Amino acid sequence: MYDVLVAVGLDDEQRTRAQAEAIVGLPGAPDDVTAHLCHVFQDNPEGASVHQLGTVRRARETLEAAGVNCVHYEASGDPSEELLAAADDVDADLVCVSGRKRSPAGKAVFGSTTQALVLNADRPVLAVPGPDGE
Repeated sequence: MYDVLVAVGLDDEQRTRAQAEAIVGLPGAPDDVTAHLCHVFQDNPEGASVHQLGTVRRARETLEAAGVNCVHYEASGDPSEELLAAADDVDADLVCVSGRKRSPAGKAVFGSTTQALVLNADRPVLAVPGPDGE
């Protein structure tokens, strides 16, 4: 069994679909892969669940159509810290992210979850390009 933690954003279904397609393309049989679809809530006054997010549903549709097992995982707090903790919690073999283009100043001011994961994870990180190679 191969466990992949998939960092799912809130509003970018194309980016999430690219992540799902990258996981489907991993070597081996798709039914040997479990995708842990993870969203880290930062502001959630309505108490939404990861199950309710459109991006999670689209990723799950793509993955399950290919035979990949899916489970949901949610957390609250700083995305990079929570994703690293989630990877430990599920003992992920791989973390799959898709970053956004940012200027150097934007990275300095707002940080970069993808960059933090690549630099701090104790396991492989697959950084999937976004739409149009973003």
